[in-house]
Amino acid sequence: MNATRKDDHVRLAVAQHEGPHADRPSTFDDVRFVHHALAGTDRDRVDLTTTVAGRTWPVPLYINAMTGGTAATGRINRDLAIAARETGLPIATGSLSPYLKDPGTAETFTTVRRHHPDGFVMANLNANATPEQARRVVGLLEADALQIHLNSVQETVMPEGDRSFGHWPAAITAIAEAVGVPVIVKEVGFGLSGRTVAHLARLGVAAADVAGRGGTDFARIENGRRPEADYAYLEGWGLSTAEALLDARDSGLPLLASGGVRHPLDAVRALALGARAVGSSGPFLTTVTAGGPDALIARITTWIDQLTALMTLLGAPTPADLASCELLLTGALHEFCAQRGIRLQSGKDT
Repeated sequence: MNATRKDDHVRLAVAQHEGPHADRPSTFDDVRFVHHALAGTDRDRVDLTTTVAGRTWPVPLYINAMTGGTAATGRINRDLAIAARETGLPIATGSLSPYLKDPGTAETFTTVRRHHPDGFVMANLNANATPEQARRVVGLLEADALQIHLNSVQETVMPEGDRSFGHWPAAITAIAEAVGVPVIVKEVGFGLSGRTVAHLARLGVAAADVAGRGGTDFARIENGRRPEADYAYLEGWGLSTAEALLDARDSGLPLLASGGVRHPLDAVRALALGARAVGSSGPFLTTVTAGGPDALIARITTWIDQLTALMTLLGAPTPADLASCELLLTGALHEFCAQRGIRLQSGKDT
């Protein structure tokens, strides 16, 4: 059943990003840069490096957690890792829960480290894992960090999903104290609120990936696996990535951004809203499944080139400098900020 579910997830996720919902509106479109025609810098002054979990990343982009556990998903992980190696991107595996249930699936995950031997690799588990299990998957991948994903909405809709979430904070603390590598807690597409990020800061984690609404919708995926599809009303649940970044500012942890990042401008917007780095899953998944690693290498290379160009245009020599750009917040995002009492810092509030 688990193997079938993992292949179903890939099939349904690709369908989301290729189907009629692929170009759905995003609150990233509510983030506009105030254009200053003399603000630009020189391209050769732009430095894309950023610091995450105590390590320097060569670019503020990463391939976020997707899959693993079956022969087909193992091939996807191999191709993702090849693209990460050739472009310098950090990469996260999908949840290693299948490996804990069946060690025979190990190769579908270790292929990431084998094909990206010197890169930043993140293992991934849910918050039900024990400290021993967390140490085990970190060791399997020689991982540089461990992602713990929070997916209560997905589990609620999943026919065979978990129904107990109250122990998660204590489990996260125990894992963070045990694994010996930085722990990054992420959502799976429903967003981390500022209150949640502040709670995570007290649990001893190194960073939070807000992973908001706008990309792959796991409520929709799991509802598609239900015979009666009776949870359709939960599609679209949660905070968007832009909303989550604004809500979680100054909550005590470095922030990463993923969920609904469609192109380099969305990445620049996320960095301007305070993210240290920006992850993508769906666009990279559709590219690699259609064209293999060469197609994904070409796409990532284009993203890096255009990210550099946009930073040059905006006069931001480093990703951190994007946070000083003047922004206009419009539409639904402006309304969200008004209701939450969020104001941008002086000099950015327009």
